[in-house]
Amino acid sequence: MPKGPRGEKRPADAIGLAVMVGKIATGEVEDTAADTSKAHHSRGGKKGGAARAAKLTPEQRSAIAKKAAAKRWGDA
Repeated sequence: MPKGPRGEKRPADAIGLAVMVGKIATGEVEDTAADTSKAHHSRGGKKGGAARAAKLTPEQRSAIAKKAAAKRWGDA
């Protein structure tokens, strides 16, 4: 897909975006939904939270949750 002067993949303004969508629909340019070279970045984050929760004891998880609730609601 062609890039703009600052490297953006899609135009920020509505008219430019409409032109881009038209070009994609007619096949003048190809649309890539997401950068596949960075797909591995999100996989690690999805596994990390579950792995951390599995190794914590219920008391530790409760303490973390209480600390987060206090921070969220301003009871710290």
